[in-house]
Amino acid sequence: MSHFIFKAKKPNGDTYEGQKDAADRYELYRMIRESGDEFVSLKEKNGKNTGLKMEISLGFLNKVKAMEKINFARNLGSMIEAGLPLSRALSVLERQAHSKNLQTVITDVRNSIDKGLTFSDALAKHPKVFSSLFTSMVHAGEQSGTLSDSLKVIAFQLESANNLERRVRGALMYPAVIIFAMIIVAVLMFTFVIPTLMKTFIDLHVELPFTTQIILNISNVLQNYGVYLLIGLALLGFMFMKWSKTAIGKNINHTLLIRLPILGPLVQEVNTARTARTLSSLLGAGVDFVESVNITALVIQNVHFRAVLEKAGESIKKGGLMSKIFADNIKLYPIFLSEMMSVGEETGKIGEMLSGVAKYYEEDVDQKTKDMSTIIEPLIMILIGAGVGFFAVAMISPMYSLVNAI
Repeated sequence: MSHFIFKAKKPNGDTYEGQKDAADRYELYRMIRESGDEFVSLKEKNGKNTGLKMEISLGFLNKVKAMEKINFARNLGSMIEAGLPLSRALSVLERQAHSKNLQTVITDVRNSIDKGLTFSDALAKHPKVFSSLFTSMVHAGEQSGTLSDSLKVIAFQLESANNLERRVRGALMYPAVIIFAMIIVAVLMFTFVIPTLMKTFIDLHVELPFTTQIILNISNVLQNYGVYLLIGLALLGFMFMKWSKTAIGKNINHTLLIRLPILGPLVQEVNTARTARTLSSLLGAGVDFVESVNITALVIQNVHFRAVLEKAGESIKKGGLMSKIFADNIKLYPIFLSEMMSVGEETGKIGEMLSGVAKYYEEDVDQKTKDMSTIIEPLIMILIGAGVGFFAVAMISPMYSLVNAI
């Protein structure tokens, strides 16, 4: 639960400020909208804590996996469609849950519903498990009486997003593992193997070539200052992670990511597919345009793509077209997206159009990640070969000098 200071506008145009606790900003936005007022701005503060209570959270232990949430939404939707009451369906899923964390969450959700809360409000109490996308689509399903359909759409949306993320991660995993293994082997060689060979060459007064001197200097640095280098790299990594979370850090990192030769186009298509899929799911579930765009902006991690969505949300509030904002930002979102949006706005089938866009770019990302793996493999082999060749030349050259001296 977070504490918000917000500014809102009444129907007569008067603005006012207030404070309220809510699970997230979208629950607060929904509460303000249901009261008939218009949301203007908000500032989030830390939740109110008293006494000496301290919560220790180990994210990797308390996390509910994506597939568990997908199965939860899919199975719950099927049970409700079959005619089971919500409370009983949750009870069945609670007993079936393999994860203790998910089981605890379902128990709390069921207890909250028994106390009179709506299903969406009960889910909103667990923002780390159920995103604003999840709760908003459930809320729309409750309002329209199509909760089972909404849950199935949620499951499909989560599965599509998870598959997209796995494809990209899988394409980058192979080179990352190879490069990490190369670094470990190189450090071990420079620390334990090279010093023994170098001691032999130095004792025999062999003249060391330039390449061998480079190897010797690196080995000496690792031997004498290895611990300090490790500590320094760890501190630099920690500082970089902290800096990356700042507004300036995110802006610079995300800009560089977009402009990278191979990854840049892939980042563009991944964000396009995620935007189209999320918007399509929300609009298909009956969530209104402004809230759909705002929730999608929260789902998108890259600040530049998120800024476009925030502009689109503001444009819709003023009566503008969403497609116009995307058409003005074709360096980020491809023109195909804005054209399909425009057709959807004209025909009233924007959800269907966006679903087609999402499918197209998801398939394109899948193919590109496969192509990337094909391209990266020979590049890595060349890199390994170059490293081994340099090392071999550096080690063999002094041996020739030794033979010639004899």
